[in-house]
Amino acid sequence: MRWQTHTVFNQPIPLSNSNLFLSDIPLREAVVREGAGWDVELQASIGQQLGSAESLELGRLANVNPPELLRFDANGERLDDVRFHPAWHLLMQGLFANRVHNLAWQEDARQGAFVARAARFIQHAQVEAGTLCPITMTCGATPLLLQHLPKAFEAWRKPLLSDRYDAHMLPGAQKRGLLIGMGMTEKQGGSDVLSNTTCAEPLEGRGSGEAYRLVGHKWFFSVPQSDAHLVLAQAKGGLSCFFLPRFLPDGQRNAVRLERLKDKLGNRSNASSEAEFCDATAWLIGDEGEGVRHILKMGGFTRFDCALGSHGLMRRALSVALCHALQRQAFGKTLIEQPVMRQLLGKMALLLEGQTAFLFRLARAWESPGDARQLAYSRLFTPAAKFSICKAGIPFVAEAMEVLGGVGYCEESELPRLYREMPVNSIWEGSGNIMSLDVLRVLTRQPAVIEMLHGEFDEVKGQNRHFDRSWRQLQQRLRKPQEERGREITLQLTNLACGAQLLKSLSPPAAEAWCRMKLDDRGESLLPEQVISDLLLRATGGVA
Repeated sequence: MRWQTHTVFNQPIPLSNSNLFLSDIPLREAVVREGAGWDVELQASIGQQLGSAESLELGRLANVNPPELLRFDANGERLDDVRFHPAWHLLMQGLFANRVHNLAWQEDARQGAFVARAARFIQHAQVEAGTLCPITMTCGATPLLLQHLPKAFEAWRKPLLSDRYDAHMLPGAQKRGLLIGMGMTEKQGGSDVLSNTTCAEPLEGRGSGEAYRLVGHKWFFSVPQSDAHLVLAQAKGGLSCFFLPRFLPDGQRNAVRLERLKDKLGNRSNASSEAEFCDATAWLIGDEGEGVRHILKMGGFTRFDCALGSHGLMRRALSVALCHALQRQAFGKTLIEQPVMRQLLGKMALLLEGQTAFLFRLARAWESPGDARQLAYSRLFTPAAKFSICKAGIPFVAEAMEVLGGVGYCEESELPRLYREMPVNSIWEGSGNIMSLDVLRVLTRQPAVIEMLHGEFDEVKGQNRHFDRSWRQLQQRLRKPQEERGREITLQLTNLACGAQLLKSLSPPAAEAWCRMKLDDRGESLLPEQVISDLLLRATGGVA
């Protein structure tokens, strides 16, 4: 009998063993342009390691082996722990070693540290996104804790700023590195945290740094294996922020009960839980009634990371699609030579050009909180970026799947995991409507923001007619912004911010093409062939 029925050919080699940094020219340029040129050698080293077949396999293993809740030990004692696959811990070790969780908060942090950290975050997102959840919350919580850490936990300062990952189930003071989670939402409220019912009563004194007893629940208690969580609870003075450690200062387990882990569409490697506080002990951060203000400080960082994470996933989807199109033959040509495919891939690459330039301009704004213009930029464009970029990711990955065809829809490809991962960044840390309402709130309540917009957009006035027309239209809308048009306004703002950066940094023909694609309300037009060639070269590091 003849068992060989056919010869396998015209099947592209999957993308692996590439350098995620060196192959991304827009990313390299943005890192240098926005002040982190000192980090490019390390970025290239990180990109080489993360793009390896071994790292990609760790990402796959962490997702096909999701975490397991261990409520009790062998003797029947409450354990309330989470067991992870070894691949998860190896990925976390890499994130800690690269200081993605605390680079910007080091005492000797260089100017541009926030920009450098953003590039490292984007590269890690291309390998495995679930591990970024504990990283972003720890990063967002650290500056708040360094300012308000209760006296009983002063020993936590060193491990909070370390580069060591420590998964041991021990009191925080005994560990080499720490994770901080957060717990805000409850069953009845979701984003409406003012409706929270978890109550807090003082054990002795009342006020900042004092211990309180918490009774209640959290519908989403993120990263339950964390050494502490920042949670919201109702005190006498109103909704307040509390520091809730896993272990109390005397070494006893805190009275936090993990009820179950969420069975999620994506983000499978990461543990999200439901929890109940059964007379748990927590310490007040700041004053009573300031809970939302403190959590929003942390939320600003995590919202920015949602946009960075979605961008990283989109970048990986484009890389996979380009790798396939460079090899796959159809109708006598490689896919990347087919005119309609070139238009598609060129527009995908152009979209990421705009996002990259904008996100790293936003990262630079986070560098200078004392500068009024930079503060206004970060306050307005962080929720705008989260809304616009996270929304764009879902159809973007679906388009990349179509480039691969049926292979892209099968689990052996990376793309199904990327597709399932995409919606989470739109939902967590405030859904799309919440983000657009936040943008409107900033526009209507902070006059300095309008002045900042004029400063940013007037710099490129006269360079492109599509940009100028869209900016005039937006100014008309902002005279009396309508809440029901909040999403449109937010998207237009983001597109203008992207266009402004590209008009400054990209070649005039490519910047013109981007403005025509995103700011011309008459609909998209074809990209010039020379622009496509240049974009694909930049998107592949000079390969395509």
